[in-house]
Amino acid sequence: MSETGLLAVDVPLAGAGYSVWIGDGLLADCGARIRPLAVGANNVAVVTDTNVAAIYGETVMSSLRAAGFEPVLIVVEAGEASKRLEVVGRVADEMIAAGLDRKSLLVALGGGVVGDLAGFVAAIYFRGIPYVQIPTTVVSQVDSSVGGKTGVNAPGGKNLLGAFHHPALVLADPLTLASLPEREFNEGVAEIIKHAAIRDPAMLDVLDPARRDGLAELIARNVAIKARIVAADERETTGERALLNFGHTVGHGIEQAAGYGALLHGEAISIGLHAALRLSVRKAGLPEADAARVLAALEAFKLPTRVPAGLTTEAILTALGRDKKFEAGRVRFVLLERLGTAFLSPAVTLEDIAEVVEELKSDSSA
Repeated sequence: MSETGLLAVDVPLAGAGYSVWIGDGLLADCGARIRPLAVGANNVAVVTDTNVAAIYGETVMSSLRAAGFEPVLIVVEAGEASKRLEVVGRVADEMIAAGLDRKSLLVALGGGVVGDLAGFVAAIYFRGIPYVQIPTTVVSQVDSSVGGKTGVNAPGGKNLLGAFHHPALVLADPLTLASLPEREFNEGVAEIIKHAAIRDPAMLDVLDPARRDGLAELIARNVAIKARIVAADERETTGERALLNFGHTVGHGIEQAAGYGALLHGEAISIGLHAALRLSVRKAGLPEADAARVLAALEAFKLPTRVPAGLTTEAILTALGRDKKFEAGRVRFVLLERLGTAFLSPAVTLEDIAEVVEELKSDSSA
């Protein structure tokens, strides 16, 4: 804790690292905290979505104005459908029209979709400008705002178009989580459960579906996990960072096969986690009790653990084949040996995945 009431987690990188600040009230104070990042310019673009703009847009704009900025608000439609190149182009066009240049700043205000989209715009605008992440959802505060992965979806797959572009600063205000509908709050918890499974199983004991306050320490705990992994393998060259994909191979396949928006990201990942747990039991010797413990946490937050009716195994496998986690046609699958110990395995085949997907469609047992 570096300031009273605030927590700070550093993301140390070989180049320029950055800090993630976590604490109640950061949203209203964002202008003063962003001000030191501005060098020679007052122009800043705030990219957000229709839902977040209505609740927090003016708070952020007022804070930026009070700090001497001249902000422009750029609003995209809420939802996964905004993560596409056409929207990237529209956001960039609005920034150009507003006179933003290479010295300007971009602020990503919202959840994972806004963070990925706005971060990608920042990566390519004038060949790269600084940006700040102000995440307002569980999934973005504990996961997607940290690590520098930016991008949008292509018709052939999720996040296939993107760039590594780290934020200059992350400001996470847990008070924003109070405005989330239950479904959107719970889907973000899937990423917390993933972090618990691969690195910190004790977090499973502190998760409470009835709790929406006092979350700063839990958020910081998750950010610290991701920061350590990202620092060890910033651009996914050693395999360490791939551990963050536990549950995502099948999860992304289900998300795409269902049609973006049919399932929330965390809901698809929850099903993917169930598949990965079953494969971990068979391929890595994960104790059944450990798998059941993670599954119980998912179900406590009303997260789906079964493949939705109408989704075919063939459609899911087709989507899997276009996923970034395939190399030269081979699966790169993350398994658990025990809770807290994950590894990248070459032992999982498409046939194994197809078998477990079929089970999750038809098996009514846990």
